[in-house]
Amino acid sequence: MTTIKQPSESGFLEDSDDFEPLTREQAQAFREKHPSVSPWVVVLVQACVGLVLAVLGGWWGGSHVAWSVAYGAMTVVFPAMLFARGVRGRFASLNPGSAMIGFFLWELVKLIVTFVMLALAPKFVVALSWPAMLVGLVLTMKVYWVALVLPPKMLKHKDR
Repeated sequence: MTTIKQPSESGFLEDSDDFEPLTREQAQAFREKHPSVSPWVVVLVQACVGLVLAVLGGWWGGSHVAWSVAYGAMTVVFPAMLFARGVRGRFASLNPGSAMIGFFLWELVKLIVTFVMLALAPKFVVALSWPAMLVGLVLTMKVYWVALVLPPKMLKHKDR
């Protein structure tokens, strides 16, 4: 039977005796078993989903629905491209602090660009259908979850 350890005065569990760093071989085996997913793969899948949705929207509701769905998809894909470029830049991996600041900075840029694109939608899309645009936006955005569902070998990349 195991017991629950109590936190020390600092508020943290003092359990440093059980920690063993991985060897080089163990770390390599872990990376092979759990490969990282490139953000560019997710952006590419989002763009493909957006294209398919736009074609289906055009078939179902005409060209104004297709353009609305396509603009909704681009409202997700374009900011995601900026984010992927930003977090994979040379300053993003200098140290953990700059990586964290870069992540939040590029996430803020992504949100601002998304809101601006949504605000400008009526100027860029003639006969904008807001429901169709929102369907394109939401379904394209949900592609992020595909990276968690697909087998890791399908999303493995070789850019390191």
